[in-house]
Amino acid sequence: MPKSKTRFVCQNCGHSEAKWLGKCPACGTWDSLVEEVAVPQKLQKTYLPDETLKAVPKPISKVVETKTVRMETGIREFDRVLGGGIVAGSLVLLGGTPGIGKSTILLDAGLHFADKGIKTLYESGE
Repeated sequence: MPKSKTRFVCQNCGHSEAKWLGKCPACGTWDSLVEEVAVPQKLQKTYLPDETLKAVPKPISKVVETKTVRMETGIREFDRVLGGGIVAGSLVLLGGTPGIGKSTILLDAGLHFADKGIKTLYESGE
């Protein structure tokens, strides 16, 4: 059960305060704040979209293919794994065991982009 909260509401203008005051700060009337108990609505914990926003499955024959622009990293095999390069505005998570060259690949790709004048962000979390 949600916890109830007490508010003090001005009977003249409807302004509410967390504590009682002799004079309403909004309209200036004296002794107009009256205590009211407000029980908050129970929050609905759902992460599903509305019924109107739910995805409707389509047959594969009705799916429209779109062309995505990809930026080549200059590392042929890395580009192949990424489907032809990095998609602008995307995020790539690269993981693996220590010492296999993850940082080297990303630094090489960053250097390739820098040579072309493309801004990059290299973030490392270990």
